[in-house]
Amino acid sequence: MTERVFPEWVDQPLDEVLLQCRELVDDPEFPTLQRWRANGGKVAGHFQVYFPEEIAHAAGMLPFKVRGAPVEPTHADSHFGSYLCSIIKTSLEVAQTKHLVLDLFVSHPICDAARNLAAIWARNFEYPCEILYLPQNPNSKHSPTYLRGEYDRLKQMIESVAGTPVTDDALRQSIEVFNENRRLLRDLYAIKRETPWVVAADEAYALMSVGGMIPREEHNELLRSVLPQLRDRSAKTEDRIRVVFEGGFCEQPPLDLIRVLGRSCYVVDDDLLIGLRWILEDVPTTGDPLQNLAESYIERSSYSPVQHDARKLKEKMLLDRIANAKAEAAIVCAAKMCEPGLEEQVAYTNALDEAGIPYFMSEFEENMTSFEHLELQVETFLENLLFA
Repeated sequence: MTERVFPEWVDQPLDEVLLQCRELVDDPEFPTLQRWRANGGKVAGHFQVYFPEEIAHAAGMLPFKVRGAPVEPTHADSHFGSYLCSIIKTSLEVAQTKHLVLDLFVSHPICDAARNLAAIWARNFEYPCEILYLPQNPNSKHSPTYLRGEYDRLKQMIESVAGTPVTDDALRQSIEVFNENRRLLRDLYAIKRETPWVVAADEAYALMSVGGMIPREEHNELLRSVLPQLRDRSAKTEDRIRVVFEGGFCEQPPLDLIRVLGRSCYVVDDDLLIGLRWILEDVPTTGDPLQNLAESYIERSSYSPVQHDARKLKEKMLLDRIANAKAEAAIVCAAKMCEPGLEEQVAYTNALDEAGIPYFMSEFEENMTSFEHLELQVETFLENLLFA
């Protein structure tokens, strides 16, 4: 499909491009998805955190990151218990209200709620709803082989929905597209770390986030245009604390909350939408592409509370993230009712205490509307650091 689904940014000045990205990320009606479908395209929706989007892309489908929306779960509430995270409920809500129309939905067993999401989804929609079982023990020597088998099962399911065979050559071409996307996102984060005054926290987030809502070729075009403009942007550095944000691996904080944090400090690194940046290096394009994707998930990847890899101790990797970003403090958050996130807060804060790194702890949910109290707390925390 050659027609753009996100044309609003084209030939616009930088500030307008960033505004259009923000508005798209905050729009619960997903206009890019509607345009894709109006042009005859099919959509593979995948729940957080990681999904091998290259496989859906190679079949001509739009891989769409299902990450909830800033809406009240009026319809979805009746399908879940009370004490569950917002993203589970609002994701189903936008599907039930037809703002999110899919041809395939895939969830993952990252927690008890997500493990059951595909079954609940399947009772409400006629299209296939599946679970992709990522390896629970990535340290086993059999994990890459097992995961390749899961990816092959997923490939066959995608082929049946798309009506298009996923050839090795098509998959290699898709891997090249996504390799470029990951390189461009690494460049964006390099700008955040090196010159955080030229790109606000919410601007960087919006630039990254739209990648899960549009074809990657379009996202690559957008980033290739914007990144040089950011580097040339005229902005004055300010006396702000450099901070790492940790806790956005699954449910995402509201965009306005990220903007509020960015007004108080420089957010120089984070784990927001980590699935889009999960693979840290180029995936090889020679040999078996499914095997390359499987090995990259395990061997060339980041860390997260939802993957238990003994070689990637999350506490140590958080400390490394802070050191590499030359950060002076951390904001350690968790989505309300998120068991993996709340559990990891204990490990993270213990490691930060031992390392003598100041941190601020909080909770969030995606449909928060008031940030004044949290903003005041963060500002007080940062002021104490500045004048300590």
